[in-house]
Formats: sequence, C-alpha cells, structure tokens
Amino acid sequence: MIEWIIFALIGVLSGLSSGLLGLGGGVIIVPALLMVFAWQGLLGPHLMHMAITTSLMTIIVTSTTSAYSHHKHGNIDWHLVSKLIPGLVLGGLLGAALATQLSSQFLQQFFALYLLFAAIKMWLPNPSTVHRYLLNKSVLIGFGSIVGGISSLVGIGGGTLVVPYLVMANQPIQRAIGISATCGLPIAISAVAGFIIFGQEQEGSTMTSGAGFIHWTAFWGIISTSSIFAIVGVELAKKLPMERLKQIFSTVLLVSSVYLAIFKF
Repeated sequence: MIEWIIFALIGVLSGLSSGLLGLGGGVIIVPALLMVFAWQGLLGPHLMHMAITTSLMTIIVTSTTSAYSHHKHGNIDWHLVSKLIPGLVLGGLLGAALATQLSSQFLQQFFALYLLFAAIKMWLPNPSTVHRYLLNKSVLIGFGSIVGGISSLVGIGGGTLVVPYLVMANQPIQRAIGISATCGLPIAISAVAGFIIFGQEQEGSTMTSGAGFIHWTAFWGIISTSSIFAIVGVELAKKLPMERLKQIFSTVLLVSSVYLAIFKF
C-alpha cells in the first residue's frame, strides 16, 4: 500500500511541475523512481532502463491530456506537428535500441548531465528568432530524430528541446508549448515500443514487475494523480510568480543532477 502512495505522490509532483512550467514529467519521475526502486531492493543491471521506460509510459497519458487541452485553446499547428512526427518516431525507436545496449550506470550519468543542462537553461533568456527555414520538412525530420533519440535515452517528452527550437523558428511561445506537449506522444509511444522490442531479452530477474522494462505498479500509481495535478498546476501558474518558480525548480534539478552523478544505483 505504501508504494502506491509514494508513486501517487510522484505523480502529484510531476503533474504540478508540468502544469506550472511545462516541464517535469521525466525530469521528476526518473530520479524519483530510481530512489524508490533502490528502496524496494530492485538493484538490478537495468534499473535505469526501467525508470526511463516507466517514465515514458506515463508521458503517453499525460501528453495526450495536455495535447487535448492545448488543441481546445488553438495552440497546436497540426501541419507542423505532422512534419515533426517522422523524425520523432525514428529517433524514439533508435534511441531505445541504443539505450538497451548501454549500461544503467552510463544512462544515469547521461541523465545527470541532462538535468544539469535543463537547470542552467531555466536561468537563461528565451532564444531569439533565427529564421523560419528551421520549419522546413527536411530540417524538422532531422531535428525530430535528435529530440526523439535524446528523449528516449533519458525518459522525457522533449519539451526542453522543442520549445526553444520553435521559438527560434518564430513561433509564438503558446504555440511552441502546445506543439511540444503534442510531440511527447509520438516520442513516448515509439520509445516504449523500442524498449519492449529490443529489451525483452535483457530484463533482469529482479524486474518481475516489468514488461519491456515497464514497472506497471509505478505507472498506474503515477498516472492516478499526474494528469489531475497538471491541471491544478496550470491554474496555479496564473497566480504564482513564474520567475521565482523557475529558480526553485532549477535548484531542484541541479541538486538532483549532483545526486545522480555521485550516487550509484
């Protein structure tokens, strides 16, 4: 029973941070799951793989909810999304295939570096407009492949990469966030499929709760609260000082990055 409560609390935190800042799914879920799995005694050679895949599985649900909300508000350019999807799917599959060949320790250090990048980025100003050629189909397929690959390696929806890119491509910030939220769905679906396909033969004996590295108890516990509190976070974002929230969240990411870089799971 206590593990359900813990997973639900992780969902609360990830949902709130997602609603408040447009971030938080994977960057909250993955390190939290690592600590919980270690507490449960799941110290196998694929611990990081299971945390990443379970995080991606939850993103399928939360990104669907978020995309629907943004669609109702007219914040999604579906023509642009259709150009991104091929690259996102390809990158998600290739990233998952690569991740299954990498050690849990390597993925943990890679994730720590990504958290450091995300923490620093929150202190930087929004990027300037570069040029709309960034929205050409061939360029978007290449960019989408990079985003999908990195996202499947660290278990995120790609928002920290997609939003600044679209802003540089002269897209309004609201539309950039809406498109980014939608991109999480094809990334997560393709990456989870990749982990299931390429990871079946590599699951350790300690991963009895997983299928293709998915920890189903954690998945159901997290999504039981994440979508609801994402909506709460959106409402709170209208009332709380955004810059202060970004500074607090950046500090949390920085601490998590140092923690994952030092401790071995």
